[in-house]
Amino acid sequence: MRIGGWQKFSLVDYPSRLSAVIFTQGCNFRCPYCHNPELVEPKLFQSPESEEAVLSFLKSRVGRLDGVVVTGGEPTLQPDLLQFLKKIKKLGFLIKLDTNGSQPDKLKLLLKEKLVDYWAMDLKGPEEKYSKIIRTNLDFSLIKQSIDLIRGSGKDYEFRTTVVKGQLSGSGLMAIGQLIKGAECYVLQAFIPAEKILDPAFLKESSYDKSELETWASQLEQKYVKRCLVR
Repeated sequence: MRIGGWQKFSLVDYPSRLSAVIFTQGCNFRCPYCHNPELVEPKLFQSPESEEAVLSFLKSRVGRLDGVVVTGGEPTLQPDLLQFLKKIKKLGFLIKLDTNGSQPDKLKLLLKEKLVDYWAMDLKGPEEKYSKIIRTNLDFSLIKQSIDLIRGSGKDYEFRTTVVKGQLSGSGLMAIGQLIKGAECYVLQAFIPAEKILDPAFLKESSYDKSELETWASQLEQKYVKRCLVR
């Protein structure tokens, strides 16, 4: 595993659970607003953290933490992800996986092995805008496959979208809602300009007011999803 960093304790990354967070290096998307450029751009990679050190820490937290969040970057690009999750699961932790949904075959393997207890999948936009937002070409059928796999997993899950004013409007969010119609949970995340983003030029982009996002969340709940949250 190429581990770019880890956080020993979090109250917010795994809903209703105390968790540690592991960040993997490497991503196949280039979303300009990404807050983790050091996990996306190979030229910014630091020497990977020791997998043994991370697992040793987790062993010391058995009974004190509930779960482990594996995020990135994009974790499903790691060739040994399945083996790594098995080691975490063997320690007795719940596992939350954050993914961009571009590797449904990998998700299928993890489902088969029953290694993930909570899924969080980012949805970047409606189909017609996807490649422009992620700044790379993508077969959108892969995203649809991952949506179906996660919804049928029998585990807790959430879909989520970072809402940038220059990229998405209410109509775009409704199109995403239609794509995941009937989903248990959809999360709208406000774009927050920060000094550390993948494309510094994107700092000129603006955010929607929380009230605007809450209005759309209410509409999404009425028309498409069972629960829509604003973070």
